[in-house]
Amino acid sequence: MFQYYCLNPIAQVGLERFTEEFAQTENVNEAEGILVRSAAMHEMELSDNLLAVARAGAGVNNIPLDKCAEKGIVVFNTPGANANGVKELVIAGMLLASRDIIGGINWVEESKDNADIAKAAEKEKKRFAGTEVQDKKLGIIGLGAIGVKVANVAKHMGMEVYGYDPYVSVDAAWNLSRDVKHVLHVEDIYANCDIITIHVPLLDSTRGMIDREAIEKMKDGVILLNFARDVLVKEEDVLEGIRAGKIRRYVSDFPNPVTVGQENCIVIPHLGASTEESEENCARMAVREMMEYLKNGNINNSVNYPSCNMGVCTQAGRVAIFHRNITNMITKFTACFGDAGINISDMTNKSRGEVAYTMLDIEEPASEEIIEKLKSVKGVFRVRVVK
Repeated sequence: MFQYYCLNPIAQVGLERFTEEFAQTENVNEAEGILVRSAAMHEMELSDNLLAVARAGAGVNNIPLDKCAEKGIVVFNTPGANANGVKELVIAGMLLASRDIIGGINWVEESKDNADIAKAAEKEKKRFAGTEVQDKKLGIIGLGAIGVKVANVAKHMGMEVYGYDPYVSVDAAWNLSRDVKHVLHVEDIYANCDIITIHVPLLDSTRGMIDREAIEKMKDGVILLNFARDVLVKEEDVLEGIRAGKIRRYVSDFPNPVTVGQENCIVIPHLGASTEESEENCARMAVREMMEYLKNGNINNSVNYPSCNMGVCTQAGRVAIFHRNITNMITKFTACFGDAGINISDMTNKSRGEVAYTMLDIEEPASEEIIEKLKSVKGVFRVRVVK
């Protein structure tokens, strides 16, 4: 029996996917798996029982990835599960920025006691006039699940779409409209596009990527959309660009004191994935990933360990080893079984940066002596008996 703990409320339709081999616990220290959405985990004491953390969403900056990796805790996310919900809000944000819909609505609310409001509206509406998005150039930085969906919708809206992503996946490329212009340099997005939307993960290389230097390369009157992560953008530089007339409007899904209440900033309270459908899709996917890993040791959509799939174990035992990605480790692992006279029927070894994951199917159950011997190998973080 595996136990899981929910750090945040998780959609019930996802939790219902757990089989009878899984039970929810109210004690986080007893859990082999943690399901989380936005709760911060950096200051948490991670129990020795914990094997997996599944984030019901894409971003994982609330989870200490390196700390988890060194404890042999696999962290999963759910890429693409909330893509449609975010895509729809990006399109809404683009329209709100192009037409002063919010200004118009606010004027109507303020004029609610005016008996001649219909007549006044005809006079005042020119204050809220905007521009259409058809025939405008949209630049998309990042062609993952969300970026591709935004690109395809924008094409149907009659926009000229430019996409930049040096690491675009094969799946994303297949799903991307052939009419999208794939540029090789992000500067081409800055120089050509009337509207720019960001859809890249938060990495050291992307943190603060939209700064004063980038903004200076953009067209005058550009509309900038950020539904990815607030710290991808140096927002003080954005405000400077707004005051200078370089940026027409900035739309962000991340409220903070820098932009809230500022002129020509449309700040949304992080609603990108806040739809019933997105939350349910993320919950289903997170539960599926956690179950597959806890039951079989297979890893899919991890952000701190490599993908690995050996299916369901049909042998007497399966052992998973978390270790540093250094030379001669496989030789040492196989020697531990060979010295005990246990045959290895199948094995896989995958690496990701400085860490690696080795899984072995064996024809006899691993003894406690073998497990302790594996744990003693220098560079090993954790040894787990899957079966």
